[in-house]
Amino acid sequence: MANSTKPNKNNPMNNIDDWEDNLIERYPDPETPAKEKEEFRNYVDSERVDTVREFYRINHKYQTYDFVCKKEQEFLKFNRKEMSLWEAIDFLNTLVDDSDPDIDLDQLQHLLQTSEAIRADGHPDWFVLTGFLHDVGKVLCLFGEPQWAVVGDTFPVGCQFSDKIVYPDFFDANPDSTNPKYNTKYGIYEPNCGLDNVKMSWGHDEYLYQIMKDYLPEPALYIIRYHSFYSQHREGAYTHLMNDKDIEMFEWVKKFNPYDLYTKAPKKPNVAELKPYYEALVKKYLPDTLKF
Repeated sequence: MANSTKPNKNNPMNNIDDWEDNLIERYPDPETPAKEKEEFRNYVDSERVDTVREFYRINHKYQTYDFVCKKEQEFLKFNRKEMSLWEAIDFLNTLVDDSDPDIDLDQLQHLLQTSEAIRADGHPDWFVLTGFLHDVGKVLCLFGEPQWAVVGDTFPVGCQFSDKIVYPDFFDANPDSTNPKYNTKYGIYEPNCGLDNVKMSWGHDEYLYQIMKDYLPEPALYIIRYHSFYSQHREGAYTHLMNDKDIEMFEWVKKFNPYDLYTKAPKKPNVAELKPYYEALVKKYLPDTLKF
């Protein structure tokens, strides 16, 4: 969800859901019948497509290895705000999109839809918690980051951009594409070096992973860190950089993906009824406050 500021050349999407709806269109659930577009947001298709294309034009131009290093240095000091998880979600709820024509759900309700679907299927409580908090890194938008540096499909930097990444032609404007240090298959990396040694494009996935890495089980951390890495967990484009642990853990990433994409619905979860369960779950795994 997003604030309703008008798009501009540096931040073309005024609705984060444009990206998420585009994901649903590009990655339909193979185990369920195709959904009619009326079941999702009621946007004019051409406008949404144009907006997402412009988003990725900017994203692919500026997500360079040096840019990622700069953002890590800027934000991984965790000196912006100290909050409990609940305060962070309340903070994130200021991103509610009042221009959405169909569904008026704040971020808490979206997160609960994801986590409740996971819980209903009987998964471990850490998996439920992961669904509940997986998008909290989007608070980056409230720290002044443009959406192209917060959401969107993620991909490795420091090596050749795969043609399996959405809108790959836009990487022609990325200076790393012509830098011999970065534009080969392995770039600065070694074969099967492991994704922990690979820098990913900057966004809410990596940011939240760095916040949570001392508190959650390893599969949960993989889900948070790589749930937007569609060129790998849907296309298998970067297996040459993965080690055996990555391949094992990506089964959890793949298991999580349908809950993230296909649980959005206009029915609001009963927050008051569900909150005691989630308060206890958060307390089990996380400290009272987190540094953002």
